[in-house]
Amino acid sequence: MSGSWMFVQPRRIGRGAALPLVFAGVLLTGFAAGSWTTDGPPQDDARGPGGVPPGAVAEPERRGANDAQDAVSRSGDRWSAAYTAREYEGVRDALDGRYVGVGIAVRGGHGAPVEVARVAEGSPAERAGIRPGDRLRTVDGRDVTGLPVTEVVARLRGDALAAAEGSRVELGLGRAGREWAATLERAGLEAEVVTAERLRHGITRIKVTAFTTGSGETLAAAVAALPPGESVVLDLRGNSGGLLLEATKVASAFLDGGLVATWGEGEDQHALYAEPGGDTESPLVVLVDGGSMSAAELLAGALQDRGRALVVGGRTFGKGSVQVPHEQPDGSVAELTVGEYATPGGRTLEGVGLQPDVAVEGGESAQDKAVTVLSGLAARA
Repeated sequence: MSGSWMFVQPRRIGRGAALPLVFAGVLLTGFAAGSWTTDGPPQDDARGPGGVPPGAVAEPERRGANDAQDAVSRSGDRWSAAYTAREYEGVRDALDGRYVGVGIAVRGGHGAPVEVARVAEGSPAERAGIRPGDRLRTVDGRDVTGLPVTEVVARLRGDALAAAEGSRVELGLGRAGREWAATLERAGLEAEVVTAERLRHGITRIKVTAFTTGSGETLAAAVAALPPGESVVLDLRGNSGGLLLEATKVASAFLDGGLVATWGEGEDQHALYAEPGGDTESPLVVLVDGGSMSAAELLAGALQDRGRALVVGGRTFGKGSVQVPHEQPDGSVAELTVGEYATPGGRTLEGVGLQPDVAVEGGESAQDKAVTVLSGLAARA
């Protein structure tokens, strides 16, 4: 699935179905593309509010008598994706911060054991007594040790985005030398994608895991509630993207208007602008890594180009192309690439990624380095 997209404004088409119009997307198998290491950020079974924002876009086309998979196959593009009508409904739910799952986030994979990183409050996993740190050995009898986390997430979620509430999944688990099995029923859950945490006096970390509906407003409220002069770590590690409109609202919280991004579709050029009135004074560091994709890269690049923030961490993923969904006669949806977006400084990030201002070397704590950089910025303020 494709999951770090960006839209602008949905329009009504064809049979009256509202489609998000423009994506810059990557795999929607989770909040990331599966490039995590054992020390990387966790990946949720919430499957990607990885995102989908539009901009002001062209009307999606109705294609001929071929289904979405045929259209994607003909495109020859690695970022294009095909969805059944049911899967696409799952995509739209994900963008609204809703998903069907068991409520755990996992980390590891790629040759390492898979561990439970987080357990959602009130979820089937919490009710079953699963805790962070538990080892996930099997999913429905399949050994998941060493598998990419995206594949593990896909198995937890069931049939792509189409797993039904009440469907069951059997997990093999381990803890402190004990092994057991638990059968969980998937449930409809809400993803908490914006969280704020006071790291120390004068410094608050705001973590955004994806740009879903309302995430920009939630972040703006969190920024408005900060004490005067508070420094901010905007943590976009592991953020695979989301609604471009929401990413632009996040930019608006730290900018006083101005350009956020441009993207082209054929001869048409589109621009996204921040709203005026954001906080332009508080010291700001943006934390990124190889799991920061698409809308997250665009946001970090905008704040970097505008001189509003220093970017700390590792080079980002490099997903900078834009997709437009096309509804097929059978109701399926083909998401096809139409162009690339650019930061305010004119940089395109496709295949290149964003280079941080301050790199985090092996063995260093990215968060500690961000705090050190912020302390220096605050001292100069």
